[in-house]
Amino acid sequence: MKDIKAKLRKIILAKLKNLKEEERQRKSLLIKDKLFRLSVFKRAKTVMFYISKDGEVDTILMIKEAIQKGKKVVVPITLSGEKELAVSLISGNERELEVGPLGVRQPKRAYIRPINLKNIDVVVVPGLAFDTKNNRLGRGGGYYDSFLKKLPKSISTIGLAFDFQIVENLPTASHDVKVQTLLTS
Repeated sequence: MKDIKAKLRKIILAKLKNLKEEERQRKSLLIKDKLFRLSVFKRAKTVMFYISKDGEVDTILMIKEAIQKGKKVVVPITLSGEKELAVSLISGNERELEVGPLGVRQPKRAYIRPINLKNIDVVVVPGLAFDTKNNRLGRGGGYYDSFLKKLPKSISTIGLAFDFQIVENLPTASHDVKVQTLLTS
């Protein structure tokens, strides 16, 4: 199963890298529109976004627009040497961000504003691939699976992906966590 997952990660990462930036932006806007039309998103007061990298669905515009609409936005943070995600409220000022231990932008130490997980209404979840049953394939660290297991069941989880990131069936293990909703373009 690890071999299949590793091979799939490599294929999807190559496709993300080869996606032209204008196409990435066009498809990301379509996905953003779908997300912002969801009733669960409209009702949400606090939304957790991942900060996109490596050609993923662009969440930067989503984050900025959500903040403009009056939503509180939190992002994951990884503390050096710890193998788990925490969350921090962000202001939308990109100068408050730096590249963290996993190569993902996150708030600088001086700007970390912890928030209780119970206060999050929606979590936008990254994935390299998803299947038709909403299983997700991450980057292999297990950070998001562990994090998602800690969330109260009332919190909505939404995966974002380009159409080529959707496969028929992903190999899954007992520790893998599905998303409730999957938005694609």
